[in-house]
Amino acid sequence: MAEKFIVLGTGCFWCSEAAFSMFDGITNVSPGYAGGNVENPTYKEVCTDKTGHAEVVKITYDDSKIDLTTLLNIFIKMHDPTSLNRQGNDVGTQYRSIIFYGNDDEKNLIENFLRDQQKNYKKPIVTEVRKFDRFYEAEDYHHDYFKNNQSNPYCEFVIKPEVNNIATEFKTYLKK
Repeated sequence: MAEKFIVLGTGCFWCSEAAFSMFDGITNVSPGYAGGNVENPTYKEVCTDKTGHAEVVKITYDDSKIDLTTLLNIFIKMHDPTSLNRQGNDVGTQYRSIIFYGNDDEKNLIENFLRDQQKNYKKPIVTEVRKFDRFYEAEDYHHDYFKNNQSNPYCEFVIKPEVNNIATEFKTYLKK
C-alpha cells in the first residue's frame, strides 16, 4: 500500500468530507483550512474572509485502490469549478475551488486534467492550483458533520443530494 494525500477545496468542507469518505481506498478525510496567511485559524476567523484560507479536506488514500485522477474526477463533479469564490449560497474566498499539490508530477497531472476538463464547461475553470504548504485541521464539531447532523436543513437539502449524486456516479468506487 502506497499511502498518499491530496488537499482539495470544493466549497463547504462538510459536503466534501461526506462525499470522499464513501470511497474505497480513502483511509481518512479531515476537514480544515489551507492557503491562507494566518497560523492556526479558527472557523470564525476563516469566515471573515480575511485570513486567505479556503475550507478544504485533506484526503489520505491508498493509490493502489484509488488514484489521483479518480479523486480529481470526483472533485470536478462535486462542485462548479467555474464559480469564483462561491459555491451555491456559500460566498467568500473560503469557498473557492482549489487543489493543493505535493510535487511537480502531481502539479502536471492536475493542470493537464483541468485543461482537459475545460471542454466540458462554457465558462473558464477558475480552480486554483497551488503547492501544498500547511493544513490546519478544523475544530472537532466540523468532523463527520454530515453523519452527525442528518436532520440539519443544510445537511438534508444541500449535502445529502450532492452525496447521493456522487455515490451514484462513482458507485464502482464505493466502500463495500
